[in-house]
Amino acid sequence: MIYAVFKANLKNPQALGEYREQAGAALAKHGGKVEHATPSAQALDGAPSLPDVAALLSFPSAEAAQSWIDDPELADLHALRRSAGETEILLLT
Repeated sequence: MIYAVFKANLKNPQALGEYREQAGAALAKHGGKVEHATPSAQALDGAPSLPDVAALLSFPSAEAAQSWIDDPELADLHALRRSAGETEILLLT
């Protein structure tokens, strides 16, 4: 199992809501899932920039995570997520 951290600072919360309606199936297509998501991340140490929304994603492998991002059938869905605001996904290898 490998994990990824999703962070977003929202400019268009409605777009993120629309994305979330489809995200579970898109993740599952590549063996991924949302382990936990929150609108209230807290700094444990240091002074990181806190996002409006954060989530922990899991995938069976780094290759599966990359396949999810690169899947041409999901390009419009990834564009919808990106239209919600500033988003980042960090793969924890």
